[in-house]
Amino acid sequence: MNDSQTPYILAIESSCDETAAAVMHGPHVQGNVISSQIEHEAYGGVIPELASRLHQQHIVPVVQQALREAGITLQDLDGIAVTQGPGLLGALLVGHSFAKALAAGLDIPLLTVHHMQAHVLANFLTDTPPAFPFICLTVSGGHTQLVLVRDYLDMEVLGGTIDDAAGEAFDKAAKLMDLPYPGGPQIDRLAKEGDDSAFSFPDPEVGPLEFSFSGLKTSLLYLLKDGIKKDPRFIEKYKADIAASYQKRIVDILLKKLASAAAKYQVAHLAIAGGVSANSELRRRFGQLCVDMQKTAHIPPFAYCTDNAAMIGYLGYRKYQLQWFGDWESVPYPRGPFEQWRN
Repeated sequence: MNDSQTPYILAIESSCDETAAAVMHGPHVQGNVISSQIEHEAYGGVIPELASRLHQQHIVPVVQQALREAGITLQDLDGIAVTQGPGLLGALLVGHSFAKALAAGLDIPLLTVHHMQAHVLANFLTDTPPAFPFICLTVSGGHTQLVLVRDYLDMEVLGGTIDDAAGEAFDKAAKLMDLPYPGGPQIDRLAKEGDDSAFSFPDPEVGPLEFSFSGLKTSLLYLLKDGIKKDPRFIEKYKADIAASYQKRIVDILLKKLASAAAKYQVAHLAIAGGVSANSELRRRFGQLCVDMQKTAHIPPFAYCTDNAAMIGYLGYRKYQLQWFGDWESVPYPRGPFEQWRN
């Protein structure tokens, strides 16, 4: 344990296919290491059992590298933060078990973290963080949510997806078009070359702050099937236009709901977070929306949009300040509401 009043927190993230570790000195990132599992590319998606085995291989060297970057040793640590959920159960078990055992061995607090709360707080890993209260649109592979953030640990989900998330819609579209995994960046790249008015996709009728993307994916499937019947080279000929039109509709839906929430709750600051917040079209149009609505826009740096341990460490640090320590009997949860991880 270090002698200064500012704690060193080791953070571990293993919810899906990134094995990540970070060292925080208070709210500041001192080391941040991510090992992405490229082995899943051959299967066109994440294989849970493979992910778990790869986390077991990567976790020790990743933690060692993060400590080296921070210039500290295990004995300098004051707490260990870890993703408790949501995520793939087997993958979570690796990181959670490692963190719990290490914290117990060092006799320091365990800080269990909700992955989606951490994505929201990635907006504080910048020099110009948002002011409370603000609304954050969190868009990741498995989640799409509008979150009202009153304080670091006071968040309320205003609305979420009733079926597929935006990230799933991107990845499934890429798979239908036979694009490499991960699909989201491939759609983003292709869309830059296409006409976003070439094809029409539906805007699902759901609640004012809720999302639905399964119908959008189905409409793309029928478009591709009908197109291939007429021309076997349909996808190859029009893939850029398809990508641009499909991406436009997803961004339309996301920002329409965000604008509705901003108008209802009258906050001055808006933010986006999660892996899909790295999408160039979403970032561009989100910025324009904030200009049009006279709101202050906040987007995490690219390094903190996708899954990473720095965001886990930041939330862990805020819990450490309040002594919201994890239960030694805690177990990972693949699903669960924000409130499940309040302490």
